[in-house]
Amino acid sequence: QVQVVESGGGLVQPGGSLRLSCAASGSIFSFYAVGWYRQAPGKQREAVARIISGDITTYADSVKGRFTISRDNAKNTVYLQMNGLKPEDTAVYYCNLNIPGTTLNYWGQGTQVTVSS
Repeated sequence: QVQVVESGGGLVQPGGSLRLSCAASGSIFSFYAVGWYRQAPGKQREAVARIISGDITTYADSVKGRFTISRDNAKNTVYLQMNGLKPEDTAVYYCNLNIPGTTLNYWGQGTQVTVSS
């Protein structure tokens, strides 16, 4: 069983920055596609950013140009650098690891991000 732990959330003013971390156990971390998702109160969980092998990245339109996803396989960690935060970015942010075509699919418990003045 892979353990996934998110950290780095908190309260930040509009226009501020946060860096989220997603740390995972296991020895095959580099093979996982890793995604950040978020869920705001009363809304469905939505994809924010994703990174796959070869460091190919994709982003939701709402965060393009503001958020950057990256990974450090030596540390079994994926990061989400969030700049220019807006109140509508307020949500619980979750990290997901999966290998497409397999049953390997793991979620963390989430970290709260609140953007407010």
